[in-house]
Amino acid sequence: MGTKNNVTEFVLFGLFQSREMQHACFVVFSLFHVLTVLGNLLVIVTINASKTLNAPMYFFLSHLSFADMCYPSATTPKMIADTFMECKTISFNGCMTQLFSAHFFGGTEIFLLTAMAYDRYVAICKPLHYTTIMNRQKCSLLAGASWVPGFLHSILQTLLTVQLPFCGPNEIDNFFCDVHPLLRLACADTYVVGLIVVANSGMISLVSFLVLIISYIVILLNLRSQSLEGRRKALSTCGSHIITVLLVLVPPMFMYIRPSTTLAADKLVILFNIVMPPLLNPLIYTLRNNEVKNAMRTLFKVKGDFVKK
Repeated sequence: MGTKNNVTEFVLFGLFQSREMQHACFVVFSLFHVLTVLGNLLVIVTINASKTLNAPMYFFLSHLSFADMCYPSATTPKMIADTFMECKTISFNGCMTQLFSAHFFGGTEIFLLTAMAYDRYVAICKPLHYTTIMNRQKCSLLAGASWVPGFLHSILQTLLTVQLPFCGPNEIDNFFCDVHPLLRLACADTYVVGLIVVANSGMISLVSFLVLIISYIVILLNLRSQSLEGRRKALSTCGSHIITVLLVLVPPMFMYIRPSTTLAADKLVILFNIVMPPLLNPLIYTLRNNEVKNAMRTLFKVKGDFVKK
């Protein structure tokens, strides 16, 4: 006999209850979201329009920028709109869609960082075979191997949640629908589902983090045989990647490598994960990369000359 689901919508508590703080959130996060979308869109346009940024690293960077543009867009617009709402509600289907989208783009972001680390490993540790190993077919395969696991991770997370019975209450102490708050509302034993969530989200974050850190340690050890200029360039590139890895992977490890419980800090940790890496990645990958900066200057110069004509 199936368990009846009486919940058709959920009530989100949001970040803050204070009206003044909600107005401040509207201004701050509206600005952050616009900058995130424009910054990542600029990176995508620059890479695709430039004739010089055809290395595999920039191919993966364009995919990462697209994921970074979509990841916060799954939750931030709703959070911004809710700052004006007295009662912040979201439909059951909207909640599940938000859960799927956030984990899809967030998971894909992690897998893309792994593909980028492999690209850097081959470029630095096997430079003579780099163009052979990282050919167009291999790059497309690695990109697909990032998006498909991201989808599988997210669809599993969503299917586990959507089949749970929700009989009430329906109040979520968060600004979006995430798996841990939803498990707390389910009218059933969620112990097994909670373990699967840890295995799915937590272990993906932890294993990816360890693989990435080990790969960069191997890369740094191999730099000893490089020239001074080669070491400087490699350290600059790897430094950007390591900063991004820490920003992207530390918050999910805090959130999901534990039993299905919610902590007071959860909202701020997941907010940081959703907002800050996508906002900062365009700066991290452009300010420390002369090739991207030069391509942007060329792009704007060409656009400027075209407007003058």
